[in-house]
Amino acid sequence: MSDIFREIDEELRRDNLLKLWKQYGRYVIAAAVVVMLIAGGIVAWRNHQLSLRQAQSERYQAALALLQQGKDAEAAKIFTTVGTEGGAYGQLAAFEAADLSARSGDVKGAIAAYDKLAASTDLAPELRDAATLLSIMNGFADSDPQTIIDRLKPLAGGDSPWRGTALDLTAAAKLKAGDQTGALDIYKQLAADTAGPEGLRERAAEMAAILKP
Repeated sequence: MSDIFREIDEELRRDNLLKLWKQYGRYVIAAAVVVMLIAGGIVAWRNHQLSLRQAQSERYQAALALLQQGKDAEAAKIFTTVGTEGGAYGQLAAFEAADLSARSGDVKGAIAAYDKLAASTDLAPELRDAATLLSIMNGFADSDPQTIIDRLKPLAGGDSPWRGTALDLTAAAKLKAGDQTGALDIYKQLAADTAGPEGLRERAAEMAAILKP
C-alpha cells in the first residue's frame, strides 16, 4: 500500500510541477536570460574598461617618450587629451599637461589647470593638495601674501604629507609680506623637525640663521 501512495504522491508532485512550469516557466526563462545578459554586460564593460586603460597607458607612455625627445608640444597634446578621459592615467596626464603649460610660459594656463585638479572630487585628497601647492608655486610671484597663507593653512597643519612644503611656502609668503619674525619662527620649526626631509631641514636652518636678529 505504501508503494501505491508513494507513486500517487510522485504523480501529484509531477503534475503540480508541470502546472507551475506551464504557468511560470516563461518568466523563469526570461529571468535567466536577463541574468545572463547582465552578467555578459558586466564582463563586456570590464573588458572595455581594461582596453581603455591599456590604450591610455600606451598613449601616456608615448607622450613620456616624446618628452625625452624634447618634443614638448606634441607630448602636451597627448597629455591634454588623455587628461580629459579620467582614470589613473588621465589624472597623471592632467598633471603633466599642467606642468608643460608652466614650462612653456603659460603660467596662467598652468594655474587654471592645477586649480581645476585641486577642485576635482575624482582625485584623492593628497593629489588635490598637491595640485593646490603647484598652483600656489606657479602663481607665487604675482599673488597676495595673505591669500597664499590662507590657502596653505589646511596643508600646513595636521598629518598632511605636504606639511613641510606648505610651511616652507608660508614662510616665504610671510617674508614677502614683510613679516620676518613670523618667517623666522616657521624656519626654526622646520629646522627642528627631525621627521621632515633632510634637504628641507638644512635649508630652513640656513634661512633661520640669515633671519636671526
